[in-house]
Amino acid sequence: MKIGFEAKRAFKNFTGLGNYSRAVISIMAKYYPQNLYLLYTPQDNNKIRKTLVDPFPNVSVKTAPVKILKSYWRSFQLTKSLINDDIKLFHGLSNELPANIKKSNIASVVTIHDLIFLRFPHYFKWVDRQIYRYKFKAACKNADRIIAISEQTKRDIIQYFNTNPNKIDVVYQGCDASFCFIHTESAIQDIKQKYKLPQEYLLSVGTIETRKNQLLICKALKQLSKDKKLVIVGKATAYKQQILDFIHINNLTQQVIFLENVPFQDLPLIYQGAKIFIYPSRFEGFGIPIVEALNSKIPVIAATGSCLEEAGGPDSLYIHPDDDTALAKAIERVLESEALQANMIKKGLAYAENFNDESIAKNLNSVYQKTIEHAKRRN
Repeated sequence: MKIGFEAKRAFKNFTGLGNYSRAVISIMAKYYPQNLYLLYTPQDNNKIRKTLVDPFPNVSVKTAPVKILKSYWRSFQLTKSLINDDIKLFHGLSNELPANIKKSNIASVVTIHDLIFLRFPHYFKWVDRQIYRYKFKAACKNADRIIAISEQTKRDIIQYFNTNPNKIDVVYQGCDASFCFIHTESAIQDIKQKYKLPQEYLLSVGTIETRKNQLLICKALKQLSKDKKLVIVGKATAYKQQILDFIHINNLTQQVIFLENVPFQDLPLIYQGAKIFIYPSRFEGFGIPIVEALNSKIPVIAATGSCLEEAGGPDSLYIHPDDDTALAKAIERVLESEALQANMIKKGLAYAENFNDESIAKNLNSVYQKTIEHAKRRN
């Protein structure tokens, strides 16, 4: 069977949607090698091609014609290419489908990652909200089936787009296999030396922005003893200045370390060197950094209010995203009990098995089969 993927993000984005796209493609190519997978992207990338395409004889790339506007091709001309290539099923990996795909005989499924732009509109420009709403809603309407990356996202699709729940399947994401490899103590010490990290530290990973709520960790840190250190890894936005102001006013400068532009291969080591992973985000589509932490054998403390319990499981700890005192107490509780740490690590690692590649591949393939059956009835 020929399966087409909308692969723009796979070749362009190196985090988030790009990671998801590359993971789905490689997982399906590995576990269902009998299929042929065509990746449709406006622009190729030789670096990505070496790891995503070259290892798999059943994966190939299709790019936009040179003379055509890339965005126009992706939205309005792509269906013609799918028909010419005899694609049986098309998967829009990043919230979109070609505008006219429903008029074809091609089965289509779209992954919706989150509807944060509707839940928290003040985080987005007005024009961006209008574009996202139009594209996401159209994709949900035109797709034969929808993949939501969490139960939270499924509920949001139903609420905001009035979509039939029976049309939506929840298929969780996994994390990169590099987080499942446990490194030696020597390698961890080397990474601490490279980035001048303390022997013991709390860790938070993610873009430094209002929604991610890293300021809450600093407020909790203020309530802890001065020997507690925090490492924040992520791209800075204007929100970082609020954190810096708080750190300066409260004399926390020696306790908080910011890291930006960390090579991906160093991240697992930074995770494994931490005592606790903290993720107080107000809202997420899923929460991949939590899964990365579970696989890295690190206790997790996260926020309530969205889907983070789905990512962290029943044995991680959760606090309200505005309750810095509760966070401080949770940190102390974990640090003061080796038994609790061991239990959280053991059960967290077991829970992370829900997100292994083989399980995800089986779930995706099940959705694909249902999508094809639905398309047959539609046609």
